[in-house]
Amino acid sequence: MECRKFSSLLICSLLFSATVLAAGVDSEGVLRFSLGGEVSVLNPILSTDSVSSAVEGSIFSGLVTVNEKLEMAPDLAERWDVSRDGKVWTFHLRKNVKWHDGAPFTADDVKFTFDSILNPKVNSVRRSDFIIDGLPIKFRIVGKYTLQAILPKPFAPFLVNAGIGIIPKHLLAGKDINTADFNRQPVGTGPFIFKEWRAGDHVTVERNPDYYLGKPLLSKIVYKEIPDANSRLVALEADEIDETDIPPKDYTRMKSVKGVNIYEYDVLLYTYLGFNLANPKFADRRVRQALAYATDKKQLVNLIYRGLASPAFAPSAPVSWAYSDAVPKFDYDPEKARQLLKEAGKEDLEFTILINQGNKEREKAAVILQQQYKKIGVKVNIRVLEWSALLKIVNAPKAPKEFEAVIMGWSLGLDPDAYSIWHSSQYPRGFNFINYNNPKVDKLLERGRETIGRSERKKIYAKLWQAIAADQPYIFLWYPKAVVGIRDRVGGLSKPGPAGMFLRLEKVFIKK
Repeated sequence: MECRKFSSLLICSLLFSATVLAAGVDSEGVLRFSLGGEVSVLNPILSTDSVSSAVEGSIFSGLVTVNEKLEMAPDLAERWDVSRDGKVWTFHLRKNVKWHDGAPFTADDVKFTFDSILNPKVNSVRRSDFIIDGLPIKFRIVGKYTLQAILPKPFAPFLVNAGIGIIPKHLLAGKDINTADFNRQPVGTGPFIFKEWRAGDHVTVERNPDYYLGKPLLSKIVYKEIPDANSRLVALEADEIDETDIPPKDYTRMKSVKGVNIYEYDVLLYTYLGFNLANPKFADRRVRQALAYATDKKQLVNLIYRGLASPAFAPSAPVSWAYSDAVPKFDYDPEKARQLLKEAGKEDLEFTILINQGNKEREKAAVILQQQYKKIGVKVNIRVLEWSALLKIVNAPKAPKEFEAVIMGWSLGLDPDAYSIWHSSQYPRGFNFINYNNPKVDKLLERGRETIGRSERKKIYAKLWQAIAADQPYIFLWYPKAVVGIRDRVGGLSKPGPAGMFLRLEKVFIKK
């Protein structure tokens, strides 16, 4: 059932309560999440990996959040107004919010958060999200619970970017945010309070009884770090965790496992083989195009995903409104690959691919690519690293970086803005860790952010994907479906979809 009008909120609340009571809620229920790697930091303006972000989502809140329809919805901000010229956003904040240490949340915290992101001394890769044409967005306090964002010009991704977790001024003002103890002992305004972090093992958060959207139904969440996919699956079957991704090879078997429900849905995600363009081996795009022609994506998808993924060709995802597949495809052609390598003088090419330990799909992909490239005379070495060690290499704030190629994936935002990944200014301290530099792409990225109309933006991004695909700074490998196993003792889940199934953590519960 869906509640569409504000007049129905009371009825909806009663219906939800009745559903919860009927299900039988365990008031001391503990949800046991699994993480595919180690948590690196628990500060939303510093973290760069999805593992850390997953934990942060329970501790911190943003001005806005996303709903099941992939629309932006109120969170710390009850509502917002936009000026006619699109340059002044006024956020009206909730007045009943407290930090986990009991201090009141105010507009000072919001301004402090965004000012910290914009501070060049803070190691935040999100700075570019708040700079337009080289000019920063200015944040002005209008009242204790009112804040204005003043933009140099209209900026389409602004509201999505405003969803970043807000951090407390009273705990971090005057401190070095990069090295603060806070990053391992965070204090937020979210539904759960940080309790414990045992490096390499787990992070525990506890119910926030003063959460502004209502006391959570779970007493705790334990995030268990289990990098190996097979180990996560064993833990799910043994009832040691409540949720994990299901490897394609186990999909059919897991559908018949008692006590586990399987969900599958499309996601804003793609996996890629990225090249370090600062390395002379990959400076010539003919080399990258040759490797693209030598990549049999259909074989990759069939061998690894068995129908639960599709070949990728662009730095977007089919579920995105801005997706376009009108891009160079570089269909499998080994002979063309050999010809391009010869033209580039790289017939004896040898390089190393980095992959993160425990990700079986990427490990298999590296081995398959190794065999495919061997057919055109290219030697590939494979190096497996722990997730934190891999991130340390690709995120190192120096140039050039010490890797040749890497298999990774991008979890995309709701807005198609990809400035932080592809703009030349985002190297070496941004997400453009491969040192991609194309002036045409830079201009399209800038236009895409500054154009407001969706239909016009869609045209801009179609040209952008086309230009990037022609350069092949990444070989786009596949678009996976999310296949998730969740123990049937877990209730209060969101509808399966790209936004995930744990959107409202305060409503998730464990059945008696």
